[in-house]
Amino acid sequence: MGKKAVQFGGGNIGRGFVAEFLHAAGYEVVFVDVVDSVISALNDAPSYTVTEISEEGENTKTITNYRAINSKTHEGDVVREIASADVVTCAVGPNILKFIAPVIAKGIDARTESKPLAVIACENAIGATDTLHGFIKQNTNPDRLSTLSSRALFANSAIDRIVPNQPPNHGLNVRIEKFYEWAVDQTPFKDVGHPDIPAIHWVDHLEPYIERKLFTVNTGHATTAYYGYKRGKKTIAEALRDPEIRDIVHKVLDETASLIVAKHPISEQEQKEYVNTIINRFSNHYLEDQVERVGRAPVRKLSRKERFIGPASQLAERGMKFDHLIGAAEMALRFQNVSGDEESVELAHVLKDSSAEEATTQLTGLEKDHPLYASVLERVRTVQQGSK
Repeated sequence: MGKKAVQFGGGNIGRGFVAEFLHAAGYEVVFVDVVDSVISALNDAPSYTVTEISEEGENTKTITNYRAINSKTHEGDVVREIASADVVTCAVGPNILKFIAPVIAKGIDARTESKPLAVIACENAIGATDTLHGFIKQNTNPDRLSTLSSRALFANSAIDRIVPNQPPNHGLNVRIEKFYEWAVDQTPFKDVGHPDIPAIHWVDHLEPYIERKLFTVNTGHATTAYYGYKRGKKTIAEALRDPEIRDIVHKVLDETASLIVAKHPISEQEQKEYVNTIINRFSNHYLEDQVERVGRAPVRKLSRKERFIGPASQLAERGMKFDHLIGAAEMALRFQNVSGDEESVELAHVLKDSSAEEATTQLTGLEKDHPLYASVLERVRTVQQGSK
């Protein structure tokens, strides 16, 4: 019997990042989603393409050997697929993990395979697999928790690949950046061996990779988007052609670099080269990445462990500089009522209907005695006053 992976999320990242590499590793991919049109399209088409874009040109790969199931209407089928799968991955967004956990828990509980299932959440969030694991435990019979590790092992991952806005009528086909990084913690598999997926960089200590990626790639990308949006730029590459925005992004990433170098076994020179690589990636005009796409979901991006408040709070705790990060957070606060982005509407309501103190606590999760709190509160007040 061949290798099988169950991938939750049939969107661009699920098809264009995770499934591409699962397919290349010889897995049959079973997509799980709740959108009828996505399920139908996947089941009706025997293949789709992933086109990798870089300055050197384009490289197109054809993806085959997949199926799709709607977990909303065919939960029993999903449970059976998980019960006999080798790997479960997901790319659904951090806020959706709690909704996919119950069916994954049922599938894990139904397993009779000798080797534990490998569960890897591929989300832009720190400890996403740990979060999913927690929700799965909540949906597992307490009497079965002590033996859960014999049926499933959970590994955190760090993913990095830009999936820009897709061209009209692209269907299942995905255009995606050529560069990628997929690092996964291999320690949960020390006794059984990790899955054979060549694209994965298996590491013993994941936190440096997660924080370096989140506080460089995600922080820099969002900073470019929010300043670009404020200045009327259409794409990330266009925003970075503005010398002032490019300088601001470098200054923000100088601050996050100081944290990364202080915390992790990464040298100042290595981090500097990584920052330059990242900014050059963002500047790739072939990606045509819209600032509104990158800036969407500002409420999540302003939260406690995310790309602005996460590093800024740690810098504040260490008595280190965070001024430019707070400036970027202010630009995120100004990303309100953007067409097609529900969180930008929610952000506008929070800032309009709440006091500065209430909004600061609700949006950032900072305690009032935290050394970063007063600086964020000041920016919230500034944005609120400018909205009146």
